[in-house]
Amino acid sequence: MKFLLRAAFFATVCAAPALAQSAVQPQTQSAAPAPLQSPDSAGMAAVVNGQVITTQDVEARAKLLATSLGMQPTPDVIQRLSPQVTQQLIDETLQQQEINKLGIHVSDQDLANALSHIEQNNNLPAGGLAAKLEATGVSYSTLLAQIRTSIGWQQVLHKVLGPGLTPTPGDLAAQKAALQASLGATQYHLAEIFIPVTNPSDETPAQHFANTVITQLRQGAPFPIVAAQFSQAQTALSGGDLGFVQLNQLDPAVAATVQNMPAGAISNPIRVPGGYDIVQLLDKHDIGNQMQTILDIRQAYGQYPQPVTGGQLGPVQINFITQFLAKAKTATSCTAVQAINAAYGNIQPSDPGPVNLATVAPPAFQQLLANLPLNTLSRPLVQAAGVSVVMICNRMQEKAQLPPDDQIENMIIDRRVQLESEQMMDQLRHRSVILQD
Repeated sequence: MKFLLRAAFFATVCAAPALAQSAVQPQTQSAAPAPLQSPDSAGMAAVVNGQVITTQDVEARAKLLATSLGMQPTPDVIQRLSPQVTQQLIDETLQQQEINKLGIHVSDQDLANALSHIEQNNNLPAGGLAAKLEATGVSYSTLLAQIRTSIGWQQVLHKVLGPGLTPTPGDLAAQKAALQASLGATQYHLAEIFIPVTNPSDETPAQHFANTVITQLRQGAPFPIVAAQFSQAQTALSGGDLGFVQLNQLDPAVAATVQNMPAGAISNPIRVPGGYDIVQLLDKHDIGNQMQTILDIRQAYGQYPQPVTGGQLGPVQINFITQFLAKAKTATSCTAVQAINAAYGNIQPSDPGPVNLATVAPPAFQQLLANLPLNTLSRPLVQAAGVSVVMICNRMQEKAQLPPDDQIENMIIDRRVQLESEQMMDQLRHRSVILQD
């Protein structure tokens, strides 16, 4: 039941939105870009190791960025975003070249799963993402290409790290000891957007760009969407969510800002080593004193005979869902849900174990579980590969404890992947030939 416990944010499209999770970097010079050329006379925006990025590429991605911030993609807005977009595309091109070099293949199923997460996160039906983008005049293929590169880059990082990515028992014990020692301290639930400054000439453009992002956030642009689109940090994959951290885990400048912020506030740009941080304080609590909701859940899952293709449910999937729901509706107890899951092959475990409601993602599914009465079947949860229903057997309130071992292992892994990503991107930039117009 991975969608319950570790659903990743690959992209999000909601009321004013469309996002992807690659980072945007500030331009390397402060001059305004030349006006975009018409499609039949696309110019060259940059060349990365001989591979051309056209002004058409920049314009298409700038429209996606503008839409993600709730901005109208007017020519003025597109031109203003073009320097950041160009640098973003340069980094993605470097990543894609490394993906190709290492023979990494992102399957259509990987992409379909990512798109399914997007649609679930926004209560969209299968195919709803494409319709949202088309309605705003944004190319669906632009988002698909960005997501595919992002997935491939993660696979590169895991391949490069290899066996060293997996925490040892000693690593796990050390992390648990550190967490245990922190009981009683105040933790801050933060979200972040990191905008890098790779050389001195980036300083002013990066600061101006950070202020533009903050303005949009304070006008109501959803923080997870903006973070997933613009942040250079690994947390971009989860909408910028850092989780609960202590002040001593933060850069001193960020810590000094956070402890004076009210919940919900968004900071001004904070200069940190390597760039600018924008943080939002979501909540804070004293470790070990807060209560948490633990759910006992049962799930029934059915896998389609054929996966969804092109983001659209076809007759095969619709017929399967209809038959699945007809059987599921007869379930009036958790035991019955478990029996239905067994009838469909136990492809996913019916009992995922105790589920901490606070860790459930995406938010829409967390809200569904928060409001679902006991022993009541949920609405169908349609995914790219199948459909499921869930039932809550019991709710319990208990004092917060240390996270389970798998979550602690994920914390260690995320740190290692983030560090490797930063180091690899620095190496790729330094050893590449990059020409910009």
